[in-house]
Amino acid sequence: MPRSRPALALGLILALAPLTAGAETASAPMNAGAYLAARSAASQGDYPAATYWFAQALKADPGNVAMLEGATISAMGMGDFTAAATYARKLAEKGDKGQVGTLALVTEATKRGDYAALQKLQAAGRTGGALFDVLTAAWATAGTGEMTDAIAAFEKIAKNPEQGLFGAYHQALALASVGDFEGADRVLASDAGLEARALRRSVLAHVEILSQLERNDEAIALLDEAFVPGQDPTAVGLRERLSNGETLPWTLVQTPEQGMAEVFYTLATALRGEEGGSGYSLLLSRATAYLRPDHAEALLTAATLLNGDGQPTLAAETYAQVPTTAPEHYLAEIGRAETLVAAGKPDAALEVMQSLARAYPKLRSVHATYGDMLRREEKFEDASKAYDAAIALIPKPEADDWRLFFSRGICHERQKRWSQAEADMRKALELSPDQAQVLNYLGYSFLELNKNLDEALKLIERAVEVQPDSGAITDSLAWAYFRMGRYQDAVEPMERASMMEPVDPVVTDHLGDVYWAVGRKLEAQFQWRRALSYDPEEKDAARIRRKLEVGLDKVLAEEGAAPLETRNAANDN
Repeated sequence: MPRSRPALALGLILALAPLTAGAETASAPMNAGAYLAARSAASQGDYPAATYWFAQALKADPGNVAMLEGATISAMGMGDFTAAATYARKLAEKGDKGQVGTLALVTEATKRGDYAALQKLQAAGRTGGALFDVLTAAWATAGTGEMTDAIAAFEKIAKNPEQGLFGAYHQALALASVGDFEGADRVLASDAGLEARALRRSVLAHVEILSQLERNDEAIALLDEAFVPGQDPTAVGLRERLSNGETLPWTLVQTPEQGMAEVFYTLATALRGEEGGSGYSLLLSRATAYLRPDHAEALLTAATLLNGDGQPTLAAETYAQVPTTAPEHYLAEIGRAETLVAAGKPDAALEVMQSLARAYPKLRSVHATYGDMLRREEKFEDASKAYDAAIALIPKPEADDWRLFFSRGICHERQKRWSQAEADMRKALELSPDQAQVLNYLGYSFLELNKNLDEALKLIERAVEVQPDSGAITDSLAWAYFRMGRYQDAVEPMERASMMEPVDPVVTDHLGDVYWAVGRKLEAQFQWRRALSYDPEEKDAARIRRKLEVGLDKVLAEEGAAPLETRNAANDN
């Protein structure tokens, strides 16, 4: 399973920590078994186990800094900020002022409404990162009743070119929270505010603000501009209410505590797309939900990251916290289905998705996800129908829709409906011409059908240009040369593909065929034996065994295929 940043960071902390405590606690005894168990669980991102074993290890060595930090991370990963703050305070006693402990202490102080304590943390030099520090400081100022100073602080952040959209968004939230909707609208209409539309919740905030100002038509126009029509239940619901003349209430941030939660979620969203940022994004999402349990998007983010970190049970528990009345509940159900797949229960996952497709017949993402799950389970006929439903909901296909056509094309190809498969793959390439997967799949399919070989070669050559490090695609290039009788040309790319995919049975089998075709028969037999050792599918294994018995030429004759045009026979081994 991929590891998120806290798991990796935690693993590094523990890898660097000796099996005895630091210098200040060198004489303390250690529960080595508990420590090693905590270290193992932490390296796998297993927060429940890590939380338990860190607690056991710290009983014997309560001052161990590495274990205290690990325990803090694990507790936050579980969503237990009371325990996390307890560990973080012990870390602070050791002189720690780092990011992990800061997040735990800031979150817990906010929950208690103790904004003066929060300000003291920052005055003491604690930091959660530059943007974290300025945004939380401004909301802490609001929490102490100095809203004018807080808004001025947000305005200063908005003028920083690197932080502008975040400052503008939170300035608008602060103004709206005290009823200054005109001021909030001006901020969101500024250059920095328009940039803040990259944040989904900024758009939703502006919609509510415009409605408060009795400008429902503008709010509807903003929804239509920002969201795909009919594909976001939140936007659909808001649009219907606005069209009926309803004045939307202000809901996004009404208190400094909710403002602080929004800081955490804003940063979680920003970090999630950054390389290595998903782990801290999880902790920030957990902090958001701790402060605001009704924050469905934070719960969804946390659950998705947990499932990606190999924790389907904890992810499922988090998805279950999304209220059934929330517009985002369908996303929680999709996530729950994914956790069932991860837990080895694909049939249960498909039952969830089938029910969801019936409940949300007009949501493209539901049908597309259902199709993907069915395709992974090789239920190609049912998958193609799910993709049909998703594609039918596209008014005009755009570049990003290539995946749906490609996926449906795969299903048609597996069902031997080649004309439909080819049409879908050509449509995918029409929408997005440089998709290496599609270029390779279409080209390789032509090779297998022994048709359009010149076009097949061009498609695969383009795929190699787009994705030169793919062993599978390089294998396709070599196989195109092979199918065209250009055996010597096939040798170099096939050897290169074998180095990139050293234990792939198909690539290794192909390498054997290429060697046989150029007269290197002993090497061919060696590669076929290697291919058998890599557990190929039984039909492929039977064919390889037959080649070892009688050679490729006779196998081709038995299959009714065209014979090889033997070349370089002088190199026959």
